[in-house]
Amino acid sequence: MLRLPDHCRHLFRVPFGRLEPDIGAVVAELRETAVYTVGDIVTHNLLAHGVTPAVAVIDGHTMRKPCKRIPTVFPRVFRARNPAGTITPELTGALREAIASPPSLVVVEGEEDLAVIPLALEVPQGSVILYGQPGEGVVIRVIDDRAREDARRLLACFVPGP
Repeated sequence: MLRLPDHCRHLFRVPFGRLEPDIGAVVAELRETAVYTVGDIVTHNLLAHGVTPAVAVIDGHTMRKPCKRIPTVFPRVFRARNPAGTITPELTGALREAIASPPSLVVVEGEEDLAVIPLALEVPQGSVILYGQPGEGVVIRVIDDRAREDARRLLACFVPGP
C-alpha cells in the first residue's frame, strides 16, 4: 500500500488537467475517445449526457456524504478497498482488470480520489480522464507522455505504509 504523506497533500489540490466549470462544455470532444471517470457525480453527469465511460471509478460518496447514484449500465463491476489517502494494490489491480474489459465500473470501499494517478499510468495513450473538482467543475486530462510523467512525479510523493 502507498500512502500520501501530509506534507505532499497540497500538490493534489492543483487540478491534474484542464478545469472546466461545466461537464456539458466538454461532452462533444469526448464522443470519439475512450473516457475514464473518477467520482460519483462526474460519472453520473457524463452518463446523463449520453456518454458511457470505458471505466468509471466511484465510492458511493460525494464530498464525504453518501451518494446513491450508483450506475447500472456497466456489465462488469469490480470492487476494491482503498482507505483515504492511499493507493492500494487492490485498487490498482481492480483498475487493470476494468481497463482490460470495458465498459466496467470499479466500486471502491474507502476513497477513490487518488485513482486518477494509477489510471493515468495504465489507460491507453490518447484516452481522457475526467474527475470532479468540488465546487469548481470537472477536470479533463488527455493522457499523453506528459500526463504520464506528471502522474509518475505525483506517485513519487507516496511512501509505503499501512
